[in-house]
Amino acid sequence: MIGQRDRRALQQPAGGLHDSVAFDAPVYDARGSLTGMQHDALRCSGHIRYLRGGEAVQAARLDGRQPVVVTIRRNSVADTVNSDWVMRDARRGTVFNIRSVVPTEDRQWLEITAESGVAT
Repeated sequence: MIGQRDRRALQQPAGGLHDSVAFDAPVYDARGSLTGMQHDALRCSGHIRYLRGGEAVQAARLDGRQPVVVTIRRNSVADTVNSDWVMRDARRGTVFNIRSVVPTEDRQWLEITAESGVAT
């Protein structure tokens, strides 16, 4: 018989984190002007799920954009990621602009909505 703790462990996507993602953080000067990007401010395993389906997703794909949802483990560095950062698929080199970062209900994971094929 599977206990409640074991059941929760089976539901976690940890075994499905087959992708490698890297995050670049913006660097600002004393006046608040963007001076560049700190490459690989965070590099971790994640699960990239390419969205396909709804009318908005189809329209985005026709415009050359590909929306994705990326799941990563939550930690102190990952909590600093926001929509100013840039995400990269470390294996394929695809660059994604982050649209939103939302913690899951159990607060162990972050789900990042991003788009490739858009200007930074």
